[in-house]
Amino acid sequence: MNQEELFYLLALQKVESVGDILAKKLLAHFGNAKEIFQSKPSKLQSIEGIGSILIRNLKDQTVFKKAEKELAFITSNAIDVFFYQSKNYPEKLKHCFDAPILLFASGNFDFNNRKIISIVGTRQATPYGGECCRKLISDLAPLNPVIVSGFAYGIDIIAHQAAMEHNLQTIGIIAHGLNQIYPKAHKKYVSRMQEKGGFMTDFWSSSNPDRENFIRRNRIVAGISEATIVIESAEKGGSLITANMANDYNRDVFAFPGKASDKYSQGCNNLIKSQKAQLLTSAADLIYMLNWDLETQKTSVQKRLFVELDKEEQTVYNYLQAKEKELMDVIALECNFPVHKISSLLLNMELKGVVRPLPGKLFEVI
Repeated sequence: MNQEELFYLLALQKVESVGDILAKKLLAHFGNAKEIFQSKPSKLQSIEGIGSILIRNLKDQTVFKKAEKELAFITSNAIDVFFYQSKNYPEKLKHCFDAPILLFASGNFDFNNRKIISIVGTRQATPYGGECCRKLISDLAPLNPVIVSGFAYGIDIIAHQAAMEHNLQTIGIIAHGLNQIYPKAHKKYVSRMQEKGGFMTDFWSSSNPDRENFIRRNRIVAGISEATIVIESAEKGGSLITANMANDYNRDVFAFPGKASDKYSQGCNNLIKSQKAQLLTSAADLIYMLNWDLETQKTSVQKRLFVELDKEEQTVYNYLQAKEKELMDVIALECNFPVHKISSLLLNMELKGVVRPLPGKLFEVI
């Protein structure tokens, strides 16, 4: 996309009453943003939903001054711009009806053939929530997923930190322009995040972190990924809004359960109870439900010493030592677990480095 194309797209964004949905409709009809501004009123009126007020707004010359200023900011700060019709635009987000026509980004991104998950949760994270988040990302690290979150306090920043600890690409979707950092306390994470990942927004440099912007931001968090994972949420909160958006986009939603009496587990428990989210207790559950194939990963699962298995995993592991070549239904029958439970346990043990899949048979004990 050249400078002229970007200039007119920016101007289109500033036309009053033109949002992302209408902008896409206009672009589909005229081919590019410049043609929209240069079209005669009679041609604009022929489009369903375009009336005299909107036509007058499209002739407002002040949008060009605003676009010129923002273009100068983008150029001087080497901001990456992703247009929704371009190849570098996140593929899954591209298919969301209300996805932004432009994304502004700072950092180093690689969306090609990547597994992308969004992790959201309360800003008042408890030790339980923090541990769930860190362990999930640690166990998923061999699969090299992209971790998306909102760079806020609590679960968000824990997810970003855990991703960086395991050298994973992590993206902070922010609710303001790229000329500032919010919250300011997280400024210390910026440079490290931008080394492998970074920040993304659909807000201009003139936008501040206003309350309503966070709800708008959440559609990107929900739409950019394959699945949204909620780790701790009160009965009401932004995480639940993100989960609902992900459901609307027909994406998988998962939630970690908690005690019924815990304030920051009520939202997750309600999502599971109302079947708006699948119950999640481990990375193996996520891998199984998303049908991620460990055998296709270039990064092998490394063996970990002194692994502690829980009681159910130990039962399956002991059986594998004696009859590793038996079929899965036999294992399920003799261990008295359902087949899907066996699958989940085996995947979890593979992540822990104590078994591995082999061609022609089920699993080999390491």
